[in-house]
Amino acid sequence: MSTYKDIKISDYTYDLPDHRIAKYPLAERDKSKLLTWCNGQIKEDTFEHCAKYLPEGSQLVFNNTRVIHARLFFYKETGAKIEIFCLEPVSPADYQVAFQNTEEVTWKCMVGNSKKWKEGFLSLKFEINGKTIELTAAKTAQEGNSFHIRFMWNGGVHFSEIIDKIGQLPIPPYLNRDTEESDEESYQTVYAKIDGSVAAPTAGLHFTKQVLETLNAKEISTNEITLHVGAGTFQPVKSETIDGHTMHHEQVIIPIDILRRFVEDTKNIIAVGTTSVRSLESLYWIGLQLEEKRFNPYRPEVKQWEPYENKASISMEKALQNIIYFLVENGEKSIRFATQIIILPGYNFKLIRGMFTNFHQPQSTLLLLISAFLGNNWRDVYNYALANNFRFLSYGDSNLFLK
Repeated sequence: MSTYKDIKISDYTYDLPDHRIAKYPLAERDKSKLLTWCNGQIKEDTFEHCAKYLPEGSQLVFNNTRVIHARLFFYKETGAKIEIFCLEPVSPADYQVAFQNTEEVTWKCMVGNSKKWKEGFLSLKFEINGKTIELTAAKTAQEGNSFHIRFMWNGGVHFSEIIDKIGQLPIPPYLNRDTEESDEESYQTVYAKIDGSVAAPTAGLHFTKQVLETLNAKEISTNEITLHVGAGTFQPVKSETIDGHTMHHEQVIIPIDILRRFVEDTKNIIAVGTTSVRSLESLYWIGLQLEEKRFNPYRPEVKQWEPYENKASISMEKALQNIIYFLVENGEKSIRFATQIIILPGYNFKLIRGMFTNFHQPQSTLLLLISAFLGNNWRDVYNYALANNFRFLSYGDSNLFLK
């Protein structure tokens, strides 16, 4: 008998010509196209009018992560160029503490041209506020295809200042172009606050202050959570069936006040982006861990296959209440955990009623997530978009899916 692990990624593909990939955003974010799908009905509009399609009493959930200048370039004495791509902090592991350090940090990184850097240190000199800073990088360990890189520097400046000064914003690889100055603004959401992502939560790129004001006027509430998007979001599925694919871990922070709002009304929660979807759906499994007394407070985590290997035996409200009780008991203001959750066709959504999202790559885990929500209707949506000149991927147009 076939199971969720037997899902063939080749069944979730479509023809995406290169010219349909948006290489640049529109000059005005909210003038992008909006495709709405509700119970099988497809409509087309522009994003600035999105509020009129949202149910009364909707709660939008935004991911307020901010993309960092994660790409650092060093040169060896031989002239060899080495790229260090910062993925996530290792020591200290907390993002904000790591960014505030003034002497050294260790990050998990991908290293481009690593064969040219087998041993020794790399160093780079630059100025910040008139001070000459020397940054040194050393490999300390290898983890799969990644490395632990220890960064050390003088001058008493924060690590966040260093990467802002010398790092480069990492735009998606499928854009096939270098980062440009315009990306500094266009590849951040207008509500980005918390440093940590190496890719933008792109569904949020369509929102403007004017759209947010329109939502407020319609009394649609907005909530902010944080999921730091990792480079794994672009990782292709190379295995024939999904059981051969390992999902990446991403760090999630959700304040207790937002959990309390969800408990009061779980009916009309709309996630802005797949990162918000994965964060919100992970809450159920954290609450279930607490119910079944298998929650690890020292390393809270939702593993990849958890939704498929555990019976959903409690309500969403009970799961949320379990988390709130845990936070109150421990004097914490937010639940912090890592999620590796993969959402596949057949998944039973626990919290969200709808989502804003962009158009995703063929044969990607994000397309599987869309299929989990829409069923086979995802093909109707994508065929309509291809036939009606919608723009695809990170800088492309938007969808609103509702049930």
